[in-house]
Amino acid sequence: MEKRRTQRLSSTKGKSSSLLTGSLIAVLIAATPYIFYSYKSFPETDTWETFLFTYKTGYYSKIYIMAWTILGKVIPLLLLSIWFFTCKHWWYHVILIPIGMYLFQFISTINDDLRYFDVLEIWYLIPVMAIIIPLVYLVRAKLFSQMHDNSLDQFEEELQAKKSLFTQIKDLFR
Repeated sequence: MEKRRTQRLSSTKGKSSSLLTGSLIAVLIAATPYIFYSYKSFPETDTWETFLFTYKTGYYSKIYIMAWTILGKVIPLLLLSIWFFTCKHWWYHVILIPIGMYLFQFISTINDDLRYFDVLEIWYLIPVMAIIIPLVYLVRAKLFSQMHDNSLDQFEEELQAKKSLFTQIKDLFR
């Protein structure tokens, strides 16, 4: 009897924890427009003085422009990260590519010395894409072979078969 009661309490605790986590994520997602428009509360000068620090912008003409730029990178990065960590689909690793892009843009935005911050990030993403895209394709292929009762040997033979470009593209969408 005591064992059943303990199991029921732990199950209820797990459900309430999941409900709390889901609620916090939902509130965070709903608040993102307000978080983004908080850039309007930053000063319209090139120097920001608080009792903790003084910040003088070098690249941006005004602090609120810098805040607008940073929040324009942080909000999509936050939303994509939530999507990545909560997605249950087999292709969720592909979300790492735009996360990497926004992360590089955010880092470039912080670095005031860099002048063209939306141009070079794609070159840094090529190694990430070179790992993620084949990984996602292999996961897709493995799922496809399990759904159609194909063995991995048949899958390997299919990968080694010489095919035309059109046939390869057609196979991607079957």
